[in-house]
Amino acid sequence: MNTLLFVYGTLKRGCCNHHHLAAQTFVGAARTTPGFRLFDLGGHPGLAAVADAANGVTGEVWSVDPAARRNLDEFEGVAEGLYRRGPIPLEAPFATVQVEAYFPVQDPSGLRSLGDSWSE
Repeated sequence: MNTLLFVYGTLKRGCCNHHHLAAQTFVGAARTTPGFRLFDLGGHPGLAAVADAANGVTGEVWSVDPAARRNLDEFEGVAEGLYRRGPIPLEAPFATVQVEAYFPVQDPSGLRSLGDSWSE
């Protein structure tokens, strides 16, 4: 069964790691609900819940097959504890469907905020 995945950084179209999604299906542009912000993790962003983030984060939703999901979990370092994949609340038209995103395990406190969008 495919997973809907929200991407917000280097996996987006036109970015350096998009090739990991090249054979998957682009569903549409998306934005998280308020309460999320991007942080600088050194060459790539990390998504974190932040109570005072009023705008949410922009990104893309992709339909990802199980093999690609396993490869992305490996790429993101899920088994090593670098990232975790979990549900993310999005605004319409994705507000009523289950969508997941990769969240860095690292505490964002003290990291530079990148705001609500990222581009290379």
